Amino acid sequence: MAELKEPLLLRKPASSANLREVSGSGRPPMQGMDVLGLKKRGQSIRSWIRVDTAGNSGVIEVDKFTMMRRCDLPARDLRLLDPLFVYPSTILGREKAIVVNLEQIRCIITADEVLLLNSLDSYVMQYVVELQRRLKTSVADTWHSGTRNFDNTSPDYLPFEFKALEIALEAACSFLDSQASELEIEAYPLLDELTSKISTLNLERVRRLKSRLVALTRRVQKVRDEIEQLMDDDGDMAEMYLTEKKSRMEMSFYGEGEQSVLGFRSNDGGVSISAPVSPVSSPLDSRKLEKCFSIARSRHESMRSSDSATESIEELEMLLEAYFVVIDSTLNKLTSVC
Repeated sequence: MAELKEPLLLRKPASSANLREVSGSGRPPMQGMDVLGLKKRGQSIRSWIRVDTAGNSGVIEVDKFTMMRRCDLPARDLRLLDPLFVYPSTILGREKAIVVNLEQIRCIITADEVLLLNSLDSYVMQYVVELQRRLKTSVADTWHSGTRNFDNTSPDYLPFEFKALEIALEAACSFLDSQASELEIEAYPLLDELTSKISTLNLERVRRLKSRLVALTRRVQKVRDEIEQLMDDDGDMAEMYLTEKKSRMEMSFYGEGEQSVLGFRSNDGGVSISAPVSPVSSPLDSRKLEKCFSIARSRHESMRSSDSATESIEELEMLLEAYFVVIDSTLNKLTSVC
Protein backbone atom coordinates (compact mmCIF):
# COMPACT_ATOMS: atom_id res chain seq x y z
CA MET A 1 0.00 0.00 0.00
CA ALA A 2 2.91 2.31 0.75
CA GLU A 3 4.26 1.77 -2.75
CA LEU A 4 0.89 2.70 -4.26
CA LYS A 5 0.52 5.88 -2.19
CA GLU A 6 4.04 7.15 -2.89
CA PRO A 7 3.51 8.07 -6.58
CA LEU A 8 0.26 9.85 -5.71
CA LEU A 9 1.94 11.91 -3.02
CA LEU A 10 4.88 12.80 -5.27
CA ARG A 11 2.72 13.87 -8.22
CA LYS A 12 3.32 17.54 -9.05
CA PRO A 13 0.53 19.95 -9.82
CA ALA A 14 -0.03 20.83 -13.46
CA SER A 15 1.89 23.88 -14.59
CA SER A 16 0.49 26.76 -16.61
CA ALA A 17 2.24 25.40 -19.70
CA ASN A 18 0.48 22.08 -19.26
CA LEU A 19 -2.84 23.84 -18.85
CA ARG A 20 -2.27 25.63 -22.15
CA GLU A 21 -1.49 22.34 -23.81
CA VAL A 22 -4.68 20.77 -22.46
CA SER A 23 -6.82 23.69 -23.53
CA GLY A 24 -5.39 23.52 -27.03
CA SER A 25 -4.64 27.25 -27.23
CA GLY A 26 -2.39 29.70 -25.51
CA ARG A 27 -5.26 31.95 -24.39
CA PRO A 28 -6.46 31.73 -20.82
CA PRO A 29 -10.09 30.71 -20.27
CA MET A 30 -12.84 33.38 -20.90
CA GLN A 31 -10.45 35.52 -22.96
CA GLY A 32 -12.35 34.91 -26.16
CA MET A 33 -15.71 36.04 -24.68
CA ASP A 34 -16.67 39.60 -25.58
CA VAL A 35 -17.93 40.69 -22.17
CA LEU A 36 -17.89 44.38 -23.13
CA GLY A 37 -19.93 43.62 -26.22
CA LEU A 38 -22.51 41.76 -24.17
CA LYS A 39 -22.70 44.68 -21.75
CA LYS A 40 -23.18 47.19 -24.56
CA ARG A 41 -25.84 44.99 -26.14
CA GLY A 42 -28.01 45.39 -23.02
CA GLN A 43 -27.60 49.18 -23.23
CA SER A 44 -28.12 49.50 -26.99
CA ILE A 45 -30.37 52.07 -28.60
CA ARG A 46 -33.83 50.77 -29.42
CA SER A 47 -36.61 52.03 -31.62
CA TRP A 48 -39.89 52.98 -29.94
CA ILE A 49 -43.28 53.97 -31.34
CA ARG A 50 -44.58 57.08 -29.58
CA VAL A 51 -48.23 58.18 -29.55
CA ASP A 52 -49.13 61.47 -27.85
CA THR A 53 -52.42 62.66 -26.38
CA ALA A 54 -53.57 64.13 -29.73
CA GLY A 55 -53.10 60.83 -31.55
CA ASN A 56 -49.94 61.84 -33.37
CA SER A 57 -47.40 59.04 -33.73
CA GLY A 58 -43.71 58.87 -34.45
CA VAL A 59 -40.64 56.73 -34.02
CA ILE A 60 -37.92 57.65 -31.53
CA GLU A 61 -34.63 55.93 -30.79
CA VAL A 62 -33.38 56.00 -27.20
CA ASP A 63 -31.21 53.81 -25.03
CA LYS A 64 -32.30 52.00 -21.89
CA PHE A 65 -31.01 54.54 -19.38
CA THR A 66 -32.61 57.44 -21.23
CA MET A 67 -35.94 55.62 -21.18
CA MET A 68 -35.54 54.94 -17.46
CA ARG A 69 -35.01 58.66 -16.77
CA ARG A 70 -37.76 59.69 -19.19
CA CYS A 71 -40.44 57.56 -17.51
CA ASP A 72 -38.91 57.34 -14.01
CA LEU A 73 -38.84 53.53 -14.11
CA PRO A 74 -36.40 50.97 -12.71
CA ALA A 75 -34.54 48.59 -15.00
CA ARG A 76 -36.61 45.60 -13.87
CA ASP A 77 -39.78 47.22 -15.24
CA LEU A 78 -38.21 47.69 -18.68
CA ARG A 79 -37.22 44.04 -18.71
CA LEU A 80 -40.94 43.19 -18.73
CA LEU A 81 -41.16 44.83 -22.17
CA ASP A 82 -38.12 43.12 -23.64
CA PRO A 83 -39.22 40.68 -26.38
CA LEU A 84 -36.18 38.50 -25.64
CA PHE A 85 -37.68 37.55 -22.27
CA VAL A 86 -40.94 35.77 -21.52
CA TYR A 87 -42.86 37.19 -18.56
CA PRO A 88 -46.45 36.58 -17.46
CA SER A 89 -49.05 39.28 -17.98
CA THR A 90 -48.46 42.24 -15.69
CA ILE A 91 -49.92 45.71 -15.10
CA LEU A 92 -47.81 47.94 -12.85
CA GLY A 93 -48.74 51.42 -11.63
CA ARG A 94 -45.72 53.62 -10.95
CA GLU A 95 -45.26 57.23 -9.92
CA LYS A 96 -45.22 58.63 -13.48
CA ALA A 97 -46.09 55.66 -15.69
CA ILE A 98 -48.12 52.49 -16.12
CA VAL A 99 -46.16 49.45 -17.35
CA VAL A 100 -48.36 47.10 -19.37
CA ASN A 101 -47.39 43.59 -20.45
CA LEU A 102 -50.49 41.90 -21.85
CA GLU A 103 -49.79 39.20 -24.42
CA GLN A 104 -48.38 40.97 -27.52
CA ILE A 105 -49.08 44.45 -26.14
CA ARG A 106 -46.07 45.67 -24.15
CA CYS A 107 -46.02 49.41 -23.58
CA ILE A 108 -45.30 52.28 -21.21
CA ILE A 109 -48.20 54.66 -20.59
CA THR A 110 -47.59 58.12 -19.13
CA ALA A 111 -49.83 61.15 -18.76
CA ASP A 112 -48.52 62.54 -22.08
CA GLU A 113 -47.61 59.59 -24.30
CA VAL A 114 -47.65 55.86 -24.98
CA LEU A 115 -44.36 54.15 -25.83
CA LEU A 116 -44.19 50.74 -27.51
CA LEU A 117 -41.16 48.87 -28.78
CA ASN A 118 -41.13 49.26 -32.55
CA SER A 119 -42.38 45.98 -33.95
CA LEU A 120 -43.91 44.63 -37.14
CA ASP A 121 -46.33 42.48 -35.14
CA SER A 122 -49.86 42.91 -36.45
CA TYR A 123 -51.36 43.20 -32.97
CA VAL A 124 -48.97 46.04 -32.08
CA MET A 125 -49.84 47.93 -35.26
CA GLN A 126 -53.56 47.38 -34.66
CA TYR A 127 -53.15 48.77 -31.14
CA VAL A 128 -51.43 51.91 -32.44
CA VAL A 129 -54.04 52.45 -35.17
CA GLU A 130 -56.96 51.96 -32.76
CA LEU A 131 -55.41 54.26 -30.15
CA GLN A 132 -54.87 56.98 -32.74
CA ARG A 133 -58.43 56.62 -34.02
CA ARG A 134 -60.01 56.95 -30.58
CA LEU A 135 -57.81 59.85 -29.53
CA LYS A 136 -58.45 61.81 -32.72
CA THR A 137 -62.17 61.04 -32.50
CA SER A 138 -62.23 62.27 -28.93
CA VAL A 139 -60.44 65.52 -29.86
CA ALA A 140 -62.77 66.09 -32.82
CA ASP A 141 -65.88 65.53 -30.72
CA THR A 142 -64.56 67.96 -28.14
CA TRP A 143 -64.02 70.72 -30.69
CA HIS A 144 -67.39 70.13 -32.40
CA SER A 145 -69.15 70.46 -29.06
CA GLY A 146 -68.01 74.10 -28.93
CA THR A 147 -66.46 73.87 -25.49
CA ARG A 148 -63.45 72.18 -23.96
CA ASN A 149 -64.92 70.93 -20.75
CA PHE A 150 -62.65 68.25 -19.30
CA ASP A 151 -64.67 67.63 -16.18
CA ASN A 152 -63.73 64.34 -14.51
CA THR A 153 -67.32 63.81 -13.38
CA SER A 154 -68.53 63.34 -16.95
CA PRO A 155 -69.48 59.71 -17.58
CA ASP A 156 -67.94 59.80 -21.09
CA TYR A 157 -64.63 61.17 -19.89
CA LEU A 158 -61.57 59.01 -19.45
CA PRO A 159 -58.07 60.38 -18.95
CA PHE A 160 -55.47 59.62 -21.56
CA GLU A 161 -53.77 56.85 -19.61
CA PHE A 162 -57.04 54.93 -19.11
CA LYS A 163 -57.92 55.16 -22.81
CA ALA A 164 -54.57 53.59 -23.65
CA LEU A 165 -54.99 50.96 -20.93
CA GLU A 166 -58.52 50.12 -22.09
CA ILE A 167 -57.35 49.42 -25.65
CA ALA A 168 -54.55 47.19 -24.32
CA LEU A 169 -57.03 45.24 -22.19
CA GLU A 170 -59.45 44.99 -25.10
CA ALA A 171 -56.72 43.70 -27.44
CA ALA A 172 -55.48 41.10 -24.95
CA CYS A 173 -58.96 39.85 -24.02
CA SER A 174 -60.03 39.65 -27.67
CA PHE A 175 -56.88 37.75 -28.63
CA LEU A 176 -57.25 35.22 -25.80
CA ASP A 177 -60.97 34.77 -26.44
CA SER A 178 -60.37 34.10 -30.15
CA GLN A 179 -57.76 31.48 -29.30
CA ALA A 180 -60.14 29.88 -26.80
CA SER A 181 -62.89 29.74 -29.44
CA GLU A 182 -60.54 28.10 -31.93
CA LEU A 183 -59.55 25.44 -29.40
CA GLU A 184 -63.17 24.88 -28.47
CA ILE A 185 -64.11 24.31 -32.11
CA GLU A 186 -61.20 21.93 -32.52
CA ALA A 187 -61.76 20.04 -29.28
CA TYR A 188 -65.30 18.69 -29.63
CA PRO A 189 -64.78 16.79 -32.94
CA LEU A 190 -61.60 15.23 -31.53
CA LEU A 191 -63.38 14.13 -28.35
CA ASP A 192 -66.26 12.68 -30.37
CA GLU A 193 -63.83 10.78 -32.57
CA LEU A 194 -62.00 9.44 -29.53
CA THR A 195 -65.21 8.17 -27.95
CA SER A 196 -66.14 6.38 -31.18
CA LYS A 197 -62.71 4.91 -31.82
CA ILE A 198 -59.91 4.68 -29.27
CA SER A 199 -56.61 4.59 -31.14
CA THR A 200 -53.04 5.71 -30.63
CA LEU A 201 -53.43 8.47 -33.21
CA ASN A 202 -56.58 9.86 -31.60
CA LEU A 203 -55.02 9.71 -28.14
CA GLU A 204 -51.96 11.60 -29.38
CA ARG A 205 -54.16 14.30 -30.94
CA VAL A 206 -56.12 14.70 -27.73
CA ARG A 207 -52.89 14.86 -25.72
CA ARG A 208 -51.54 17.68 -27.87
CA LEU A 209 -54.82 19.53 -27.69
CA LYS A 210 -54.83 19.12 -23.91
CA SER A 211 -51.35 20.61 -23.56
CA ARG A 212 -52.34 23.63 -25.67
CA LEU A 213 -55.51 23.99 -23.65
CA VAL A 214 -53.63 23.96 -20.34
CA ALA A 215 -51.09 26.53 -21.57
CA LEU A 216 -53.84 28.87 -22.79
CA THR A 217 -55.78 28.45 -19.56
CA ARG A 218 -52.74 29.54 -17.56
CA ARG A 219 -52.35 32.67 -19.66
CA VAL A 220 -56.03 33.55 -19.32
CA GLN A 221 -55.92 32.85 -15.58
CA LYS A 222 -52.91 35.17 -15.19
CA VAL A 223 -54.66 38.07 -16.93
CA ARG A 224 -57.76 37.47 -14.80
CA ASP A 225 -55.73 37.38 -11.59
CA GLU A 226 -53.87 40.57 -12.54
CA ILE A 227 -57.10 42.49 -13.12
CA GLU A 228 -58.64 41.11 -9.92
CA GLN A 229 -55.57 42.03 -7.91
CA LEU A 230 -55.76 45.61 -9.16
CA MET A 231 -59.46 45.89 -8.32
CA ASP A 232 -58.80 44.64 -4.79
CA ASP A 233 -56.11 47.26 -4.09
CA ASP A 234 -57.34 50.86 -3.91
CA GLY A 235 -53.80 52.16 -3.52
CA ASP A 236 -52.62 50.57 -6.76
CA MET A 237 -55.61 51.96 -8.64
CA ALA A 238 -55.05 55.44 -7.20
CA GLU A 239 -51.41 55.26 -8.29
CA MET A 240 -52.53 54.88 -11.91
CA TYR A 241 -54.30 58.27 -12.08
CA LEU A 242 -51.33 59.87 -13.84
CA THR A 243 -53.09 62.89 -15.38
CA GLU A 244 -54.63 63.84 -12.06
CA LYS A 245 -51.33 63.48 -10.23
CA LYS A 246 -49.55 65.56 -12.85
CA SER A 247 -52.11 68.39 -12.69
CA ARG A 248 -52.01 68.45 -8.89
CA MET A 249 -48.23 68.57 -8.87
CA GLU A 250 -48.30 71.50 -11.30
CA MET A 251 -50.93 73.32 -9.24
CA SER A 252 -48.96 72.71 -6.06
CA PHE A 253 -45.77 73.94 -7.73
CA TYR A 254 -47.33 77.17 -9.02
CA GLY A 255 -49.21 77.67 -5.76
CA GLU A 256 -46.03 77.43 -3.73
CA GLY A 257 -44.31 79.85 -6.10
CA GLU A 258 -47.05 82.45 -5.63
CA GLN A 259 -47.04 81.99 -1.85
CA SER A 260 -43.29 82.47 -1.75
CA VAL A 261 -43.53 85.69 -3.77
CA LEU A 262 -46.38 87.04 -1.65
CA GLY A 263 -44.60 86.04 1.54
CA PHE A 264 -41.54 88.14 0.80
CA ARG A 265 -43.64 91.10 -0.41
CA SER A 266 -45.10 92.27 2.88
CA ASN A 267 -46.62 95.76 3.11
CA ASP A 268 -44.00 97.15 5.48
CA GLY A 269 -41.05 95.65 3.57
CA GLY A 270 -40.23 93.32 6.46
CA VAL A 271 -39.54 89.63 6.55
CA SER A 272 -41.70 86.90 5.09
CA ILE A 273 -45.25 86.46 6.39
CA SER A 274 -45.50 82.89 5.11
CA ALA A 275 -43.76 81.49 8.18
CA PRO A 276 -43.37 82.67 11.76
CA VAL A 277 -39.91 84.20 12.27
CA SER A 278 -38.30 85.13 15.54
CA PRO A 279 -37.57 88.89 16.01
CA VAL A 280 -33.90 88.13 16.60
CA SER A 281 -33.50 85.79 13.63
CA SER A 282 -31.36 86.74 10.67
CA PRO A 283 -32.63 86.91 7.05
CA LEU A 284 -30.73 83.71 6.33
CA ASP A 285 -32.53 81.89 9.12
CA SER A 286 -35.87 83.16 7.86
CA ARG A 287 -35.16 81.80 4.39
CA LYS A 288 -34.24 78.41 5.86
CA LEU A 289 -37.43 78.39 7.90
CA GLU A 290 -39.47 79.35 4.85
CA LYS A 291 -37.89 76.46 2.91
CA CYS A 292 -38.78 74.02 5.70
CA PHE A 293 -42.39 75.21 5.68
CA SER A 294 -42.50 74.87 1.89
CA ILE A 295 -41.31 71.25 2.09
CA ALA A 296 -43.87 70.50 4.79
CA ARG A 297 -46.65 72.04 2.68
CA SER A 298 -45.67 70.01 -0.39
CA ARG A 299 -45.68 66.79 1.63
CA HIS A 300 -49.07 67.64 3.07
CA GLU A 301 -50.47 68.39 -0.41
CA SER A 302 -49.07 65.10 -1.74
CA MET A 303 -50.67 63.10 1.07
CA ARG A 304 -53.95 64.93 0.65
CA SER A 305 -54.02 64.34 -3.12
CA SER A 306 -53.27 60.66 -2.57
CA ASP A 307 -56.15 60.37 -0.10
CA SER A 308 -58.58 62.10 -2.45
CA ALA A 309 -57.44 59.93 -5.38
CA THR A 310 -58.12 56.83 -3.29
CA GLU A 311 -61.66 58.06 -2.73
CA SER A 312 -62.33 58.62 -6.48
CA ILE A 313 -61.24 55.45 -8.23
CA GLU A 314 -64.66 54.47 -9.53
CA GLU A 315 -63.73 55.18 -13.16
CA LEU A 316 -60.80 52.78 -13.19
CA GLU A 317 -62.62 50.19 -11.09
CA MET A 318 -65.56 50.11 -13.51
CA LEU A 319 -63.18 49.83 -16.46
CA LEU A 320 -61.31 46.92 -14.91
CA GLU A 321 -64.52 45.22 -13.85
CA ALA A 322 -65.85 45.26 -17.42
CA TYR A 323 -62.80 43.42 -18.77
CA PHE A 324 -62.72 41.15 -15.74
CA VAL A 325 -66.15 39.88 -16.79
CA VAL A 326 -64.87 39.32 -20.35
CA ILE A 327 -61.75 37.39 -19.33
CA ASP A 328 -63.67 35.42 -16.71
CA SER A 329 -66.09 34.31 -19.44
CA THR A 330 -63.13 33.15 -21.53
CA LEU A 331 -61.78 31.20 -18.58
CA ASN A 332 -65.13 29.52 -18.03
CA LYS A 333 -65.20 28.54 -21.71
CA LEU A 334 -61.80 26.86 -21.39
CA THR A 335 -62.78 25.16 -18.15
CA SER A 336 -65.87 23.65 -19.76
CA VAL A 337 -63.72 22.17 -22.53
CA CYS A 338 -61.35 20.62 -20.02
